[in-house]
Amino acid sequence: MTTMHSAARRRRAVAAAGAVSAGLLALSACDAPSPVATVTVNTDTVHSEASCWNDGKAIGSEELTSCLQDKDVPTLKVNQDETVRFGVDQEIADSRWVILMNGRPLVEDSGRTYRTIPGSVFFSSQYGAQGNSTVVAIQALDEDDKAKTTGLWTFKLKRGDDA
Repeated sequence: MTTMHSAARRRRAVAAAGAVSAGLLALSACDAPSPVATVTVNTDTVHSEASCWNDGKAIGSEELTSCLQDKDVPTLKVNQDETVRFGVDQEIADSRWVILMNGRPLVEDSGRTYRTIPGSVFFSSQYGAQGNSTVVAIQALDEDDKAKTTGLWTFKLKRGDDA
């Protein structure tokens, strides 16, 4: 009788060890998620992981150009008199970041986790806007070389009902 219980325990122990090993193998194959960026207008908020992310290392210009042209991006409606709030994880703020509008810097780079921009800016021809929607991006800068990008989060802002 003792032999049957010992054999059953050994099988359970081997099965448990196999399950743990399989779980660790599966976890090692996963990439860590990129930091998150957020855009908020009134009570509407969209969050996004990076369109381009190289674990904090510089990204090539061809890949960045491709990321900026991504069509499947979070979208928010914005009225002219509303405020658009941009938020980033602390990891992005630590290396500094900038808001791009149609691929060009809209503001100076920042080390804070939060920025606000008047909604009217995103539809003003003075800032390069055309039509009823604008692509905005959050660009994470390389800590040592601000001319290099380490991450890009892209969003679309559509003109709201008060147009």
